[in-house]
Amino acid sequence: MEPRMNLMANELGAKIGKRFYNVSLAIEQSSLPKATQNLVMLRVSQINGCGYCVDFHSKEAAAAGETAVRLSLVAAWRESTVFTDAERAALALAEEGTRLADAYLGVSDETWAQVREHYDDDQIAALVYLVAMINAANRLGVIVRNQGGSYEPGMFADLSN
Repeated sequence: MEPRMNLMANELGAKIGKRFYNVSLAIEQSSLPKATQNLVMLRVSQINGCGYCVDFHSKEAAAAGETAVRLSLVAAWRESTVFTDAERAALALAEEGTRLADAYLGVSDETWAQVREHYDDDQIAALVYLVAMINAANRLGVIVRNQGGSYEPGMFADLSN
């Protein structure tokens, strides 16, 4: 399966992509723990089947110091002992916010209460936007068939310029 289009090679695609990146940068710079951000982005990318995003987020998380055990177990976080209660709440929100068609109520009140227990309002705002943005990024990657395997950590560091 070959990629259909390089959105960043298109003038309009690059213009939109830079703005998309800047929203993501604001989330990244929030007080939501970076490890939590990485776990959420990886889990949502796994659910959505975006090979490029799984490659990207697993390598970025590893480069930031995430352990191989936690990266391997994020797909089975409910059956794992390596995640904190706060991370579990964030992963539950990420899954429920991603699987909207599978859960007619969307994010459950129970999950929302768990998130409220562990995060302040700014962190929750960052988490909600993070789930929305990674879902959008996954859809972009799947639509244009971006392939996983070639990402190198930090290769988009110059996009904010």
